[in-house]
Amino acid sequence: MKISVELTLMPLKEDYEPPIQEFIKDLRASEFTVLENPLSTQVYGDFDKLMPFLTEALKTSFQNQNGVIANMKIVKSDRSDYVPNF
Repeated sequence: MKISVELTLMPLKEDYEPPIQEFIKDLRASEFTVLENPLSTQVYGDFDKLMPFLTEALKTSFQNQNGVIANMKIVKSDRSDYVPNF
């Protein structure tokens, strides 16, 4: 089953950019389709492969920081080809 996941990582510290950049680099290095915008990162792939990967990527990010929030939305379909019609 194909899914689309929107992720927002929010480190709770003043120098918040480096942990976000490292997290995005890990996502980019994966086998999955990754699209980014200034507010979130979208990852697209097969549920059974993507979810374990995201679990490990988030765990690593959490272990490397004292305080962090991760916001995740999951849609049951591959929306990587979405184009606004307005």
